[in-house]
Amino acid sequence: MIRIELPAHLQILAQVGGEVKIDVEREATQRSVLDALEACYPVLRGTIRDHISRERRPLLRFFACGVDLSHEPPDAPLPDAVASGAEPFLIIGALAGG
Repeated sequence: MIRIELPAHLQILAQVGGEVKIDVEREATQRSVLDALEACYPVLRGTIRDHISRERRPLLRFFACGVDLSHEPPDAPLPDAVASGAEPFLIIGALAGG
């Protein structure tokens, strides 16, 4: 069971609390976790990753175990603590402006 914390705007869109739990049937990677999340919550398709390229949206960041994973390859394994459910996979809305 993977724990995922969503930013407030995606919580509202998916009509969930701050954290969701999903099952990932293969190795826990960004791609497999996001695929499973979008399968459970289809309304989130295209909000975290682009519909066509499947790349992370520019104003979202991925964190786990205090490490920014936003620029890691999507098929790189997530930390063991995330795969075991001990730590959440965080999707955070980045701040922009000047």
